[in-house]
Amino acid sequence: MSERKWRRSPWLSLGAWLAVALAGLMIVNTVRAFVEPVEFARYMGLPLSDAANAAFVQVYGLRAAFLGLFALVLLWRADMFALGAFAAVAVVMPLGDAVLAAQAGAPVAIIARHLISAAVLIVMAYVTRRWAFANADLIP
Repeated sequence: MSERKWRRSPWLSLGAWLAVALAGLMIVNTVRAFVEPVEFARYMGLPLSDAANAAFVQVYGLRAAFLGLFALVLLWRADMFALGAFAAVAVVMPLGDAVLAAQAGAPVAIIARHLISAAVLIVMAYVTRRWAFANADLIP
């Protein structure tokens, strides 16, 4: 097996494994948003003023499900170009979450968690796109 052939597998890319981890987190967030919306809102740094407003947290959960599943579909299709672009654009979400949490007076640890998520997405975008460009001649 030539060196170029084994590089074709996206599973040898850090970006693929970051995509799996982040998609898993999105699925967990979906479940938490439906099972315990009040606690999940608190975890995000945006506690609900009224537990009756939990439906909006579940709207977030539905979007998280889409994002996680879409990332997995891109990975399953080995579309690393699109997966890298997806990660780069997704950085907007945790940065926005950090700003909203800060405005709501969330603890620094929660704001930092959002910023770490953004950093992981930036790394994922970089390594995934790097893999895609390095293997562009091997992808049909």
